[in-house]
Amino acid sequence: MITCCIGIMAYNEESNIGSLLEALRKQRLSRVFIDKIIVVASGCTDRTEEIVRRFRLKDLRIKLLTEEKRQGKAAAINLFLKTVKNCPHICVLESADTLPLKDTVEKLVAPFCDPKIGMTGAHPIPVNQPDRFMGFVVHLLWELHHRIALRVPKMGEMIAFRNVVREIPGDTAVDEVSIETIVSQKRYKLHYVPEAVIRNRGPQTISDFLKRRRSIHAGHLWVKKTQQYVPSTMSSLGVIKVLLRDIKFSSKSLIWTVGAICLEGVARLLGTYDFHIKKRNPYKWDIAKTTKEIVKLARNNL
Repeated sequence: MITCCIGIMAYNEESNIGSLLEALRKQRLSRVFIDKIIVVASGCTDRTEEIVRRFRLKDLRIKLLTEEKRQGKAAAINLFLKTVKNCPHICVLESADTLPLKDTVEKLVAPFCDPKIGMTGAHPIPVNQPDRFMGFVVHLLWELHHRIALRVPKMGEMIAFRNVVREIPGDTAVDEVSIETIVSQKRYKLHYVPEAVIRNRGPQTISDFLKRRRSIHAGHLWVKKTQQYVPSTMSSLGVIKVLLRDIKFSSKSLIWTVGAICLEGVARLLGTYDFHIKKRNPYKWDIAKTTKEIVKLARNNL
């Protein structure tokens, strides 16, 4: 039996936190045991903390840690890591605006029976409608992420790792990549688990898309400079090669694909500008409101 502790970093997640906790409580497990589910609520001004306390009454595994002020996701993760530092368990981090399928935790954590594996990553599949332009862009982005991760593991949205990470840089904007860096430097293997599916919701507007992708690219540049690590999805040429080799196009999707490439290109240029010109590292992300409230769209897939 492999024991794990799950950490959820939350900032104003009242629309999804209850459904996420319920989904984690009802996981189908045989080789994995969930010891704790720890929610770190950072500067929440909505009902997030109230909802977590209500679930605490149902399930004593659920814990609530509160930060009075929002200091960024990395600070919240470091609080979680400090809380579990003496636990010989696998650590699981899941984004508060996602939902796992019923066997996701089992599939994500089970590979740690191999002592060489230090980190695993789940497979995000968006609930956005692919017959609309922004929905198509989001699906294409995550499909490329999936195809690349099959070759060279790239983690995101929900990860698991051995409890060998004491802390991550407090000003990282891409926490999964920073953890990936530390685990790799400790000579452990990274392992992508395509069967460990989670549902997420990508940006519904061009503005939110650029906001999110701009911050991610600036964060990747920061990790490259400070931690000397380059994630597999950072190479624009590599992404284009996978796109041309692995993705099939219809006449309609070809036009939308060109639009998606242009949007991603603009986001990377803006992220480069932020990092190199403005000297800005956006470790406190501007909230992309259209990525929230995935419950209704994902319910039939859980």
